[in-house]
Amino acid sequence: MARPDAANLVDDVIDQAREAYGHGVTQVWLPQQQNYDAITLAALVGAAVPGLGVGTSVVPINPRHPLIVASLAQTAQAAAHGNFSLGLGLGARQIEREAFGTDWSNTITRLREHLTILGSVFDTAGVHFHGSELSASPTWPVQVAGGTPIPVYVAAMGPKALRVTGELADGTLPYLAGPRTIGEFIVPEITKAAADAGRPAPRIIAAVPVLLSEDVEEARAIAALHLSPYESIPSYRNVIAREGLASATELAAIGPEERVVRQLRRYRDAGATDVVISPIDRSAAVDRAALWRLTAAL
Repeated sequence: MARPDAANLVDDVIDQAREAYGHGVTQVWLPQQQNYDAITLAALVGAAVPGLGVGTSVVPINPRHPLIVASLAQTAQAAAHGNFSLGLGLGARQIEREAFGTDWSNTITRLREHLTILGSVFDTAGVHFHGSELSASPTWPVQVAGGTPIPVYVAAMGPKALRVTGELADGTLPYLAGPRTIGEFIVPEITKAAADAGRPAPRIIAAVPVLLSEDVEEARAIAALHLSPYESIPSYRNVIAREGLASATELAAIGPEERVVRQLRRYRDAGATDVVISPIDRSAAVDRAALWRLTAAL
């Protein structure tokens, strides 16, 4: 998580990644933002900190063509010497309209076609595909020398997205999906889809908002400020309802370290193969070393 007062974002993230690795953190996930490119940043971190796993959580598929994503991801994988993972997201229509002034429909079809093109490039070093939303039939080379297979994860939480992800990707990377949602819905849906497609059991990488604090009430107020915007997005509203909760804040792991660890273990008990800590408060005052130690312990 880049410091807001950093003189250079890339230098700052690399320095933090190196320090986190020293504390025992084995994998970092970088979110896509409007001011930097997550895949490029992951490549730089992976090259600068050998042995550290790097991934994106997540890069929206719109408005990115899969050939562009494939070239970026393969470059990152070569730079990270096999330690890169590609996390993709379906995006949010309201946010995309505000940012790009356009609206992509048929999201599930686009996801299926996007993953189909990526899979062809990664698995066969070529692609000839014409779909209803996306097409790819380049005459130039599409595979990067020095790369290795790239795990692909999708931040899928709805039934249709989970089915496509189980069929065509290596797992799901949901954010704000609580233990009940993971155990009773996500795990069975995506596992069945993968099995039906003859694929290995998928990874379920639960990204959980976390705020370490002795003052739980103050921490909840901070969390509400950061998480309440998600309540306007249908997929997150569905998750909140499935958990039987009133707000996104209640999905966060908040409090002293022992309490947070108990909350995070519920995700593993529910069937998550991995738990990713997503810091809520990214201000300069945050004790990052404490978060890294917690991550390493998990």
